Amino acid sequence: MDPLGAPSQFVDVDTLPSWSNSCEDELDASDAAAETFQEDTIRSPFLYNKDINRKVVLWKGDVALLNCTAIVNTSNESLTDKNPVSESIFMLAGPDLKEDLQKLKGCRTGEAKLTKGFNLAARFIIHTVGPKYKSRYRTAAESSLYSCYRNVLQLAKEQSMSSIGFCVINSAKRGYPLEDATHIALRTVRRFLEIHGETIEKVVFAVSELEEATYQKLLPLYFPRSLKEESRSLPYLPADIGNAEGEPVVPERQIRISEKPGAPEDHHEEDEGLGVDLSFIGSHAFARMEGDIDKQRRLILQGQLSEAALQKQHQRNYNRWLCQARSEDLSDIASLKALYQTGVDNCGRTVMVVVGRNIPVTLIDMDKALLYFIHVMDHIAVKEYVLVYFHTLTSEYNHLDSDFLKKLYDVVDVKTEGQNPPCGQPPPALFCHITRTD
Repeated sequence: MDPLGAPSQFVDVDTLPSWSNSCEDELDASDAAAETFQEDTIRSPFLYNKDINRKVVLWKGDVALLNCTAIVNTSNESLTDKNPVSESIFMLAGPDLKEDLQKLKGCRTGEAKLTKGFNLAARFIIHTVGPKYKSRYRTAAESSLYSCYRNVLQLAKEQSMSSIGFCVINSAKRGYPLEDATHIALRTVRRFLEIHGETIEKVVFAVSELEEATYQKLLPLYFPRSLKEESRSLPYLPADIGNAEGEPVVPERQIRISEKPGAPEDHHEEDEGLGVDLSFIGSHAFARMEGDIDKQRRLILQGQLSEAALQKQHQRNYNRWLCQARSEDLSDIASLKALYQTGVDNCGRTVMVVVGRNIPVTLIDMDKALLYFIHVMDHIAVKEYVLVYFHTLTSEYNHLDSDFLKKLYDVVDVKTEGQNPPCGQPPPALFCHITRTD
């Protein structure tokens, strides 16, 4: 209430329901059941966490009206952008805000700068500049948008802010696809709260009516409100979920350093020279800077390349497929639920199931399906596994070609080449289960 008794237009963030309170699907299972869930099922990289969910709020409204420690303003590099968020903040904060902004001398894309809140209920305003989106520069845009959210949160931490209200930083004027941007926003905040959650009590996502549906759809992926919701959301996570801090991962930019890379002890001097087999070289970045690729391909065709070098070539191909799988949107393939883990067999091997009837081969891009399967199998294939194909109830439109399964098996089998299975256990196996319906 203001001094004259009129109701205030500002909204106290402590009165808003948290994300955890919006769940209607809480599990009633005992601790023992929860342990069974963890043992028998692949857990999401974004685990169900009540404490983190209590800190998160999704609110449909104007971020300028939030009564919290700081709110976020999205602008351009001169901090003079005219968009609905900025205009509302400037109108409510009063003329002193413009004078304060002039002292900042602009803000570069991805940076975050601080001013007072002046006439706002929020004590501070954190200004940031989102990237302009062009599909050909997608990687740069992703990194810049991540920097916006990360730098805002880092500034809030440094200033000991207890609550922060986020607008949707990717403004429509800058052309960033809303769903792609929301993935980055949510996972960056989630990772920050996992690491620095003790410093921030409340994070509010203030959205418009057009943005609300997207946030409602994607929040369960990064902030599941129950074990069941965590399991249900896992297939819909994008291939690229960032690193431990939510930052987009660009494999080409990673530098790997290994101790004393070089030839093994049994490497003989007579092997040295232009004809040396490079298969002994490590997998670090410098080791992959090999010379004459055309010569290697010619030797492969002539059958003169060693088995180890050929295996190295297969591994490079696999890494390219995996990198592509992590960079593409494969959610449409994931929604088919055609590949899933069902448990372990008597030998302790992970059992993966392919359901033929869920793969409409005439309606989907099978190359994308292969990329999705590679993405899912990547962490499974590091150990022994069994791949089971169910042919039951298939028809003409979902009759999966056996060559597809063979290619999948050959591709993921690269990860286990050269590894000896544990004593008494067979190597990875492929089974086809065919049930006739006539």
